[in-house]
Parts: sequence; structure tokens; C-alpha cells
Amino acid sequence: MGCVQGKCCLPRQQRGRGGGGGVGVGGRGGATLGRAAVPGAGLVLEYATLTVAGLYPDSPGRESQDAYVAATRFAGDPDLHLFAVFDGHGACGAACAGFARDALPRLLAADAGRLAEDPAAAFRGAMPAANAEMHAAAAVDDSMSGTTAVAALVAGGALHVANVGDSRAVAGVWRDGRAVAEELSWDQTPFRADERARVKACGARVMSVEQVEGVRDPDAEGWVADEGDPPRVWARDGLYPGTAFTRSLGDLAAEAVGVIAEPEVKSVEITPAHLFFIVASDGVFEFLSSQEVVDMVAMYEDPREACSAIAEESYKLWLEHENRTDDITIIIVHIRDSENPGPAGSLKMSCSNSGAPITLHKLQPELPVFAPSESSHLNRDAANELPSSSSGSPTEESLPCVVPSPTHLLFGDGKASETSKLIQSEGAVSEPVEACHQRDGGVELDCSLQRSNPTLSC
Repeated sequence: MGCVQGKCCLPRQQRGRGGGGGVGVGGRGGATLGRAAVPGAGLVLEYATLTVAGLYPDSPGRESQDAYVAATRFAGDPDLHLFAVFDGHGACGAACAGFARDALPRLLAADAGRLAEDPAAAFRGAMPAANAEMHAAAAVDDSMSGTTAVAALVAGGALHVANVGDSRAVAGVWRDGRAVAEELSWDQTPFRADERARVKACGARVMSVEQVEGVRDPDAEGWVADEGDPPRVWARDGLYPGTAFTRSLGDLAAEAVGVIAEPEVKSVEITPAHLFFIVASDGVFEFLSSQEVVDMVAMYEDPREACSAIAEESYKLWLEHENRTDDITIIIVHIRDSENPGPAGSLKMSCSNSGAPITLHKLQPELPVFAPSESSHLNRDAANELPSSSSGSPTEESLPCVVPSPTHLLFGDGKASETSKLIQSEGAVSEPVEACHQRDGGVELDCSLQRSNPTLSC
């Protein structure tokens, strides 16, 4: 889910119900397959990737705004393997996602020493650095556009996941005789009480489109996932940026109200119970839960077939709820033992009735883990209490509001000049116009907010 300047301009109840159509990726169609050894941990990774452009009826040729990375032997290290997904939003979302796809691996590789010793710290340095580079890039207008980023790094016998936004990573773990979803990231949206409090402390208003338009009580916080427009981040006196997430790369205007590029990072030991992990855009998780996606992956021995099945199901669900679909990008990585490189979990699924998995490779030393309380970081469901996370959680730190100073790029010359005018106008409302169409990468979408505030640039 993006921002009102790009995707999802209309509240859900105002969108038409789609019908017919299909993703056309049955079987292995379109998915690519790769394999990589992790010699230091005695593992083999078998991975598949698939990206499907969204269906936008008004613009059938619209380019996908998703991008991804599948980089094995990363930075020349046979034990490092990087998998990442970037979901662009806004008029320049595709350019922002492409920029992040290129910048993040380069910045991580340039910090190879720290990446090997402390991957979490390397991610915490690289993502804000990629964000700063995007702001400074003359070829990318990120003033009202940006991208989510979720990256999973296999480092020997450990998995490190860094996330900004609402794309997601989840692992399938063998437990009690089945593959159970283990969250590797948490969607950073205003549904989360801690993220909502943080952006409000930075001067943001958190309201749905219906609340902004006066249809609902502006002070109510009882938003329900998948019902109506979600809570969004707005400037205190302006109708921008309207983001449905609280962290991202890019989104220069949104930084003034606390939308930051500081990632949350989770590190886990890869145990014999870990069957696979998934990294995907919210085109997958908008209507499928993490457990439903894990269940689907567990049904297929070939990750390409799982990619295709998940994309097809996601596509179908989008058309059941909307008159369009989002871009869909999926990476599935099976974790196999180097001495038993058969189907993921093939031995684990033949274990005793107790559900105890057969040991396929040695346990790695226990790692420090950042894992916010599962109950307070439900993906897609609202979390109403502040998290009680473990030591080192970004929620326990004083995260910057990133309020621009008078010399901030946002208020200078160059690509952000129009946005600076928008912010300085502080949401001045003009007379309604007859009609307006919001252009997002070539797609025109009706945007009711712009009828009441033409300063929201198309």
C-alpha cells in the first residue's frame, strides 16, 4: 500500500469490485531458479524469483514499480547471500525502487568488513545512506515518491533481515508437525501503536482519507485492517504526504513528519527446523496472511511452482476486492542441507509424531536477536500497545523526527522546489475542481483528496 499521490487513492468502499482475468503464471511460468552453497554452514540455498506487473485498467502498459535483488556470493564471500525486494510508490516509484535496488547492495559491499562482523549495524548504516543518496540524485525525483525495502542476508548459519515499510519477510519453520510462519519483519504502518506515536511526536496527523474528508470522526483510532482506507501520515496543516507506511526510502516531503529510513533489523539462527524463507512486496501480503503464504510454499517442492501459485492467488484476491491489482514480487529461498540437497524439509516432514525435526545440519551459536513482541507487531492487524522489545530495538532508541532545517534540501533549489511550495502553503485549500486524475507511473487514478486540495500535484 502506497501513498495518496500514487497507489490506493480511493477508499476501498469506493472502488469497484473486479472480476475475471488472471495472472497467467500457472506452473513455473515466469519464475527463475538459482542455487547457491553456504559452505561455512553446510547449507545449500535453492531460490526462485517472480515479479508480475500490476493490472491497472486505465493503463494496461504500465511498468511495474517493484524491483528485487538476488545476489549470491555477495561481496565475493561464499557464505553471504542477499535477497531484497523494493516496492516503489508515487509518480516516480519505479525510479526510486530501481535506485534503491542498485544503491543498497553497493553500500553494503563497500562496508564489507562491518557486514561480515555485524550485519545488523551494516544495514542500519546502508539504508539511511541509500536514502540520502536518493535525495541528492538529480535523476530521481523522490520529493513525493519513494520505495519500501526489505532485505534478507544469509550470513553463514544466520539470517539477518532489515526492513523499512510494509513489504515483508517470513520464514517457514517446522514445528508441531507443520510449517509455521515465523515473522522476520514487521510492517511499519500507522496501524502499529509505537509507529503511530512516533510520527505524531514528529508533528504528523494520523487519519484515514475518510477522516480527512470529514466522513468519520477525525479523532477516532479504531481502524480495521481491510475495511475502508487505512490510517495515513499527514502534515499537521496540509494534505500531504498521505503515506500508509511510517518508514521508507525517498519520500522527502514525508521526512518532515517522521517517515524515516531507519530500518528495523531482526537476526535469527538458522536451525534444522528452518525450511525456507520468503521475501515479498505487499502485493502478496495485502490479502494473504504470513501463515497462508507459508502454507502455500510448503505445498510445493519446487520454489518456482510456489512463486507462481502465490502470485496467482494474490492476483485473484486483488480482483475480488478491487478493480485492479498491485505489482507482485516474490523471492522464495529453500534452505537445504548440503548432504541432503533434496526437497526442502523432505526429512523434516518424515519426523516422529512429536514433531521433533531430524537434525540435518549443526546448530550455530546463539545470536543476539532483535524481535519486537509478536503480540505488539502483528502484520496487517492493528497493534494497540507499545512494543516490549528486546535490547537494541529501534523502538527503545530516540529515533530522529528528521524535521528539515531551513537549509534542508527540501527547501532548496532543484528537484524539490515544487514540493517546498506545497509544504510552505501548509495545505491551503482551494475551490473544488470538476475532476482530477492522479498519475502513477502512467496510470491515472481518481483522487478525491485532490478535488478539495489541488495543491496535491499529479
